[in-house]
Amino acid sequence: MGKEITDRSEDYSQWYNDIVKKAGLASNSAVRGCMVIKPHGFALWENMRDQLDKMFKDTGHVNAYFPLLIPKSFLSKEAEHVEGFAKECAVVTHHRLMNDPDGNGVVVDPSAKLEEELIIRPTSETIIWNTYRDWISSYRDLPLLVNQWANVMRWEMRTRMFLRTAEFLWQEGHTAHATSEEAVAESRQMLDIYAQFAEEWMAMPVIKGVKTANERFAGAEDTYTIEAMMQDTKALQAGTSHFLGQNFAKAFDVTYLDANQKQQHVWATSWGVSTRLIGGLIMTHSDDDGLVLPPKLAPQQVVIVPIPKPGPEIDEVAEKLIAELKGKGIRVIYDQDTKKRPGFKFAEYEMRGIPVRIGIGKRDLEKGVVEVARRDTKEKESVALDGAVDFVENLLTEIQDNLFLKALKHREANSFEVDDMDTFKKVLEEKGGFIYAHWDGTSETELKIKELTKATIRCIPLDGKEEAGKCVFSGKPSKQRVIFAKAY
Repeated sequence: MGKEITDRSEDYSQWYNDIVKKAGLASNSAVRGCMVIKPHGFALWENMRDQLDKMFKDTGHVNAYFPLLIPKSFLSKEAEHVEGFAKECAVVTHHRLMNDPDGNGVVVDPSAKLEEELIIRPTSETIIWNTYRDWISSYRDLPLLVNQWANVMRWEMRTRMFLRTAEFLWQEGHTAHATSEEAVAESRQMLDIYAQFAEEWMAMPVIKGVKTANERFAGAEDTYTIEAMMQDTKALQAGTSHFLGQNFAKAFDVTYLDANQKQQHVWATSWGVSTRLIGGLIMTHSDDDGLVLPPKLAPQQVVIVPIPKPGPEIDEVAEKLIAELKGKGIRVIYDQDTKKRPGFKFAEYEMRGIPVRIGIGKRDLEKGVVEVARRDTKEKESVALDGAVDFVENLLTEIQDNLFLKALKHREANSFEVDDMDTFKKVLEEKGGFIYAHWDGTSETELKIKELTKATIRCIPLDGKEEAGKCVFSGKPSKQRVIFAKAY
């Protein structure tokens, strides 16, 4: 089955598309730019969602749900926000269909035009802040820490499954606070949660930073980001957290009475990650034989394959292993299909990214062993049957750690400090990766570098040290290096 996948070195984009389809994650839909998330892909998203949801709730957040449709007038209330999303909005103009008088199916009923058009949410700040006006009246109502799991639509012209689709799944947190300090602390806390999730669960190393004015979220005072490096050395913005200041509170007149009986506008944040994380997972770990999944998120962590086929003796051992593995919280399946040969099954589970495969054959059982294969390195070894469960439990941890370290080494090997424009262009063209360079802080320089090289400032690293230098483009003074890269 691995031969069905284009080699990364031949066509990275096609390799990615092949894995999405052949590993059973998603398929194209009848609607332009949208995808069908298949059960294997959705199970992966559910594992991501469940862990993130727990992390949100552990920090005091609660879930709610807001309407899919937003009155057009709401988007007009915050000028910068509407400008940022105007070109991506899908608009509902009518509320009814009718039979075509000419007998050609159905048509839009011209008499059913809406008095005010409705926007399919590209993001929910406007309708949520309109709602918060009714929820908040006193300092006792704050902080308000709400998250929503939902779908959104942004009318993208160039789409790629999971990475950029017209409709996608995500979570969006929207919080209200009494002070700017509390709101900034919330923004930073959620960035830390995203970074922790990316590194500890996705095994994907990230850099935490703040976006430039050109790159920040429409309507935000500051946008914090986690940036990851994919195997082709391009950057992926994997999650963002925004300090919104009082922009939306003022636009929707959301105020509270403070302890001194003074009316104040609240301070706001929003933050989100989406099914784009699945794209990041694919491009961080997978290989030319298919999907590679970190064990913590894999829908199935272990598959047991009988060799050459199921039978009473093998079934008995498999059932015992399954019970013991499930007792340790390990997700395991047993392939009892009698139509497919073991070699085909091995390739299929390799394609789907199951971290560990246990092969059970009659000859192995006579020796008191089973064969254990790991997906990340493709190494196999015979393991004593009575110690197999503990071995697999430890192996899953080892695979998780190995995937993170491998990705971290890749990022480190493709990160470069550059001090002049000629070297900048050469490194970007020949190696790509993350380029740490000084920038003079102006939008003009940032846009000029983007125009010349197609590289953008991914972030100003939060852990970056102060270092006197000269802008790589203008030669003007700079106090810190920023990260440039080509990105998805």
